[in-house]
Amino acid sequence: MEMTLEQKVVHIIDQIRPHLQADGGDIRFVELTADNVVKVELQGACGSCPYSRMTLKDGVEKTIVKHLPEIKEVVDINLMF
Repeated sequence: MEMTLEQKVVHIIDQIRPHLQADGGDIRFVELTADNVVKVELQGACGSCPYSRMTLKDGVEKTIVKHLPEIKEVVDINLMF
């Protein structure tokens, strides 16, 4: 059975997670919006790290978009405000 786009996103996040956990952080999938924006929450050390935006854009977002070009952006719900 073909995976949905959301399932594919979650699968990729699950593959990224161990790298973040190795540095004391974690990532939680929140939602995939109708316009293909992935919302996540960086947790643990990643939530408070000054480089978390770089981790999100250069690590998480690039990896997801590389595998799923239809994804427009990955945003951390804690950095949205």
